[in-house]
Amino acid sequence: MSIKQAGLSRRDALKLASAAGLAGVAMVYPGRRAFAGLTETRLVVAENRITIDGDSFPAITMGGGVPGPTLYWREGEEVLVQVENRLSEPTSIHWHGLLLEGVMDGAPGFNAYSAIGPGESFTYRIKLRQSGTYWYHSHSGGQEQRGMYGAIVIAPATPDPVKADRDHVLLLSDHTADHPDHILRKLKVSEGYYNRGKRTLSDLSADIDRDGLAAAWKDRRDWGDMRMDPTDLADVTGYRFLVNGKGIGDNWTALFKPGERLRLRIINGSAMSIFDVAIPGLAMIVVAADGQNVLPVKVDEFRIGVGETYDVIVLPTEDRAYTLMAEPIDRSGYARATLAPREGMQGEIPPLRPRTLLTMADMGMHGDHGGMDHSSMNHGAMDHNTMDHSSMDHAAMGHAMPMTPAAQEGPPRGWEQAGTPPGKRALRYADLKAFSRNPDATAPTTEIILRLTGIMERYIWTLNGHKFDHGDPIRVRYGERVRLRFINTTMMAHPMHLHGMFFELENGQTDRMPRKHVVIVPPGKEASVVLTANEPGDWPLHCHLLFHMNAGMMTRFIVDPPAPAARS
Repeated sequence: MSIKQAGLSRRDALKLASAAGLAGVAMVYPGRRAFAGLTETRLVVAENRITIDGDSFPAITMGGGVPGPTLYWREGEEVLVQVENRLSEPTSIHWHGLLLEGVMDGAPGFNAYSAIGPGESFTYRIKLRQSGTYWYHSHSGGQEQRGMYGAIVIAPATPDPVKADRDHVLLLSDHTADHPDHILRKLKVSEGYYNRGKRTLSDLSADIDRDGLAAAWKDRRDWGDMRMDPTDLADVTGYRFLVNGKGIGDNWTALFKPGERLRLRIINGSAMSIFDVAIPGLAMIVVAADGQNVLPVKVDEFRIGVGETYDVIVLPTEDRAYTLMAEPIDRSGYARATLAPREGMQGEIPPLRPRTLLTMADMGMHGDHGGMDHSSMNHGAMDHNTMDHSSMDHAAMGHAMPMTPAAQEGPPRGWEQAGTPPGKRALRYADLKAFSRNPDATAPTTEIILRLTGIMERYIWTLNGHKFDHGDPIRVRYGERVRLRFINTTMMAHPMHLHGMFFELENGQTDRMPRKHVVIVPPGKEASVVLTANEPGDWPLHCHLLFHMNAGMMTRFIVDPPAPAARS
């Protein structure tokens, strides 16, 4: 059966509904039809123009706007999403974080799925096996950067343990008028093309005053020897940062009544931007990560990688406006949303925090990965054979940001230093504890090492030294318990994403490891996850920074079909 036959046309879906006796179609919102246990949505992908802060830009839209419509579904129901491609190029939609049949995952070239050609339609059919906050986006070229993304909210089949009076989705993104192909070409010419904050002579003078001449000069020499810059936290800068497609001046607003419990579903749908998120004057209670419930954690801010989602509860009691601030880690701007009792109100916008400087420790020069060859970063083939790691402390791999930073002069130093104000608490990965115990307590029988590698001068990003499909795929048996060790040998953070199944992050929580589909691996650090390979298919495993993935940082994670006895 071909890929086009695997989906259903709109007409076939209606026939199926009629044959099953599913009469009484109800309009839920434009483009969405609900049947008894079957929901149909139609998305038209087309080129349009959008307006941000009064300026007009070309974009690729789904449903006529950016972002696409928020899809409200319910756990247990079956959804049909018909996608009509009115572009002059192929397109696709990936259902980020959803557990589904491989052919419906929406990544061209995987699971026998091919992109939707110009003028063609394809219907995705998904049986919803989970609840929570997720999102959808194109998996073709740079279309995601051009506007092809939207939010998904799946209500649980049973009563939600998280109680809230109101529920708001906040989809963060980055926007540029520059075409993604042009951006990638510029990065290929010079990987530091967008680094507009390089250190100056005045910075050197300040470093000498603080650290002394010898230490400051050695730091400059070390960075020069590696042909790198400690200010290069983000490959691309110059973005406008948006909340639900709205710029700073548009002032997207979430309404509340004082005393209400608000649930904010925060999604990082950007192409390249990692954000630090805070609401000055309001604490946040983190209740879900990547759509999965966690035990409540009270924080003042959190860092959210590309592709991650966090649900937080806030309790505004005053009759005033609050500002949600999302600052990219290079501090090149900000996105803002307003929480207010009435439309038209604005909260105070705090000054941007200073940008962090990377350190030699972020390069692995004073940790477990000393002696890295940063000029080539070519690290050979995968090691699938190292099975005995019982003495390794997988809970202490540098995932976490400090709760409160030490007082220091000058800019914060080290990737994990967000400039958190003294006395305030930043979420750490180590704080996340699954709401319910992990269903599989079996110890991993296989460990796979994935070195996150690259050649900075040529803007090539790789896994174990190989660009996508230039090295061997990862292949595991159905039901196998697997540990993945990500070792970041580069100066960039990489939010690593696996399609089709969840990781369990080894963060010291033993039988309550949080389930995630994206894990940030900081520069020069490690992260370790385990999973049960119970979703047969050919799944993408990649960095979710768009241009890192497009430059080669992706591989195939193949789960073999179950044996005949396991299928019965």
